Amino acid sequence: MGEARTALVTGSAGFIGYFVCRRLLADGFRVIGIDSLSDYYEVELKQRRQANLLQNQGFRAVNEPIETPGLLMDLFAKEQPDVVVHLAAQAGVRYSIDNPRSYLESNLVGTFELLEAARAHPPEHMLLASTSSAYGANTEMPYRETMKTDHQMSFYAATKKATEAMAHSYAHLFSLPVTMFRFFTVYGPWGRPDMALFKFTRAMLAGEPIDVYNHGEMMRDFTYVEDLVEAIRRLIDTPPVRPESAEDIAEGDSLSPVAPWRVVNIGNSQPVQLGDMITAVEDALGIEAKRNLMPMQPGDVPATWAHAELLNSLTGYVPKTDIRDGVRRFIEWYRDYYQA
Repeated sequence: MGEARTALVTGSAGFIGYFVCRRLLADGFRVIGIDSLSDYYEVELKQRRQANLLQNQGFRAVNEPIETPGLLMDLFAKEQPDVVVHLAAQAGVRYSIDNPRSYLESNLVGTFELLEAARAHPPEHMLLASTSSAYGANTEMPYRETMKTDHQMSFYAATKKATEAMAHSYAHLFSLPVTMFRFFTVYGPWGRPDMALFKFTRAMLAGEPIDVYNHGEMMRDFTYVEDLVEAIRRLIDTPPVRPESAEDIAEGDSLSPVAPWRVVNIGNSQPVQLGDMITAVEDALGIEAKRNLMPMQPGDVPATWAHAELLNSLTGYVPKTDIRDGVRRFIEWYRDYYQA
């Protein structure tokens, strides 16, 4: 047995970060997890996730904001990570309208600090989280990685598109292999309380109405969290290589012609009507929802739908968990966690 590979995961106490760390630890990685434990949603949920990770001796927690000057530089110098999975970000479309500065600091300044640390201490592969929101005003479905993404609809989406461009420049200048992954409406156990599934479940168990935006005329490519993690895990072992020329890039591949950089969708490629997701919650809870039909929220888009062929061609994998199965697993976790 060789020495364990080291992975550095930012946002490790977050919803997706928690599952990524769990998977990497199970696969024998040493994991350095960084998380500021911000109060954007209930901190206790993040603390519980982190406590679970700390039961594994291969996990080390660092509770600081990633934008702290010098923090990542020092960690990279000391830990020399082989793989970096960058998930730390201020999330949420609606919150970015009221609190844009937190997105600037975490998403842009934090990513800059990460890129500078990687420039000084290059890992084998960096995987940075982007979002389906980067597709913005595009109406052609499904979303393909090779589409232009110039018209973001929220400041959150704009910061994520900016991190893609920042990472591309570092990949080009310093030959840092970077995979950006755009994920689509991730859900599952240990999920975020600001997401629709969590809010619907909480309200329905309390006998309260649920707010259904755009009168339910919303389509989302719901992606189960463990499917997302399987895709990330496979992408770790598929770093992009700078092509000799643009002619070497396969059709449909988002690989840059000038850098070891590509962007990959991770989605179920099966859009689900919001009403069908609510029906799955009703079936799993045995409760009929009282629906408060609302107009579309600013910054939201009516539909998302991933084209997942690039992920499949790179890794042989496509997410496939059915919304009814995923919702049922979430509600089993929710009832257990909250004793509801």
